[in-house]
Amino acid sequence: MSETQSQDNGGAFDLSQFHGVFFEEAGENLANMETLLLELDVDSADDEALNAIFRCAHSIKGGAATFGFQDVADLTHVMETLLDKLRRHELTATIGMVDTLLESGDVLRHLLSRHQAGAAEHEALDCSELVARIGALAHGSAAAAPVPPSAPAPAAAVVAAPVAVPALPEPVLAEGERLIELAIGPLERPDTADHLAELFTEIPGLGRIEATDGGQADAEGMRRFRVITSTPDSDLLDLFSFHVDREQVRLGAPAAAAAPAASPAPAAPAAPAPKAAAVENADYGFFVDLPSEAAPAASATAATAPAAAPAPKPAAKAGDRPATGATALESTSIRVPIEKVDQLINLVGELVITQAMLAQTGQALDPVVHQGMATGLTDLERNTRMLQEAVMAIRMIPMAVVFNRFPRMLRDLAGKLGKQVELQTIGEDTELDKGLIEKITDPLTHLVRNAADHGIEMPEVRIAAGKPALGTVTLAAAHQGGSIVIEVRDDGRGLNRDKLLKKAIERGLPVSDQMTDQEVYGLIFEPGFSTAAEVTDVSGRGVGMDVVKRNIASLGGSVEIDSTEGRGMRVSVRLPLTLAIMDGMSVGVAEETYIVPLASVVESIHLSAGDIKSVGGTGRVVEVRNEYLPLLALDELFAVPRKEPVSGGIMIVVEAEGGRIALIVDELIGQHQVVVKNLEANYRKVPGVSGATILGDGQVALILDVSWLVRRARH
Repeated sequence: MSETQSQDNGGAFDLSQFHGVFFEEAGENLANMETLLLELDVDSADDEALNAIFRCAHSIKGGAATFGFQDVADLTHVMETLLDKLRRHELTATIGMVDTLLESGDVLRHLLSRHQAGAAEHEALDCSELVARIGALAHGSAAAAPVPPSAPAPAAAVVAAPVAVPALPEPVLAEGERLIELAIGPLERPDTADHLAELFTEIPGLGRIEATDGGQADAEGMRRFRVITSTPDSDLLDLFSFHVDREQVRLGAPAAAAAPAASPAPAAPAAPAPKAAAVENADYGFFVDLPSEAAPAASATAATAPAAAPAPKPAAKAGDRPATGATALESTSIRVPIEKVDQLINLVGELVITQAMLAQTGQALDPVVHQGMATGLTDLERNTRMLQEAVMAIRMIPMAVVFNRFPRMLRDLAGKLGKQVELQTIGEDTELDKGLIEKITDPLTHLVRNAADHGIEMPEVRIAAGKPALGTVTLAAAHQGGSIVIEVRDDGRGLNRDKLLKKAIERGLPVSDQMTDQEVYGLIFEPGFSTAAEVTDVSGRGVGMDVVKRNIASLGGSVEIDSTEGRGMRVSVRLPLTLAIMDGMSVGVAEETYIVPLASVVESIHLSAGDIKSVGGTGRVVEVRNEYLPLLALDELFAVPRKEPVSGGIMIVVEAEGGRIALIVDELIGQHQVVVKNLEANYRKVPGVSGATILGDGQVALILDVSWLVRRARH
């Protein structure tokens, strides 16, 4: 292929295929930046935190500029300017700066979502006011007394600073350092030169760089800088060529020090001097996340490098970058579309079904005659289960993905309510299925808002009650058996039993003083129930908690409330770890087979006809350890035809939503893993049934909705 053809093909290269990766990485960077900003102590800002925030903005800006999202690049550029001055200690962080940067993150998220949705160019969001505010913070706070401009450069000098820009003060050079002038251009995008300036913050010991043009290009598109470094010109040119063509870079002696007839050729390198050891790394820091030392203060010099530092290696070429720690780390993870993961899980589910079929067929064989077959089936069962667990782990996501969105929300909410609230998280590494993660976010959001609004008192009220003015909302997650328990706790006022009962009577709910505390607390899940004195934009309309309970129940979970008046409240949400494959107990009812989720099974007991008691002529109960439980017969509930009546049977005690009931079945068939199939998507919604599965003999078995059965038996 000719060079011309290659260039043509390269010019037609479609970058849109990489948009998905960019939007995902930009979202992660925005989330990290927001977390770091919320944790930033403005009184003593940590250098590493400021550097990390700067890197997040820089990464978003670089990707946006590459893909042509100019509005995103422009906003992140001014954010970079402010953050750069903060990390160089030219400015002191303030609450106003943090608020403005948080607002900028929200705007960036909105801009990115519009680009991801393919919004038209004429629908672009106007960010000029925000950009001006950030610029004012960066410029106004960093204003310094003007200094007299330096003498104009001779006509033949390589670089001359624009007359309109005040000259920088004369630098103090350390041993081995020299001062050179850098001119870049002409450039179509003048802000490209900022990438060169960023090299000096990312590569320790490279030196310092200062713009002499006020950050603006001249009429010819030239950008001009002053560089203090001990690095030879040849190495600088190799570094700069990663961002701009070598022909666009000109290095020369300072204008004031150049001879009147100075040659336009690059200045000769200074005498050999010790260079920073970090420069000898052949990748020049492009592919590693450097620690806080990557941004040296303006007073740092190369003289602090070890005297015995080895000679620098030649600049790395694009094709022979050495493997670094960061590169190896990057290669340990890949991004895979969720559709591919779901397809893999479906295939593993089919494999589980096939394995169950083979296992059932193998039971009819003589294990002595077919010993090899029996051994192979045992190995297949073990390996299938291990494969299923490994594949399911791919979909497991840490709860930190959900928890990380609440610090910002709680900060804004506390400001709106005039309260002082902090968020504590426990068990962020606890993992949950991605499908559940997406569906549990909204219920948890409502619980956290309720804790801040209804639970946490005003600072003066807390102080009067002997509490600290700062209230605490705690999010905790932990595995318990085959479930995950998520708790939302607060140290606020707690629930008032009498107030709840009074409100319930006003609404005509059937309540009594004999109700247990748990039953009274459960009243807040009734539709339209609210104890708020007035309706606000935060709460008070009586909607939300009933939806929380309904959504959690739809996921096969349960929710419980525990409270102590004056001390706080705890809401516990229990969920299965995954919705795709579950452990179940198969039970027989006449000719039918049903699956009871194993996580809901408490115990099984032989039942005789004399154990059943009638209540009110229609209901039936059974006594289990001094507790009377409602009784449901599955054959009557699902109208299962029988050839002959059966007396007695087996009773299975199941638990859901804080209540227990007993189910009457004919036999216990066994315990095994089942692949959950969506019955509603393939047929229709069936009361009392949450899904279906395929057994080893090919028969379809219905999976019982224990929560629905408990509600039906209790009401």
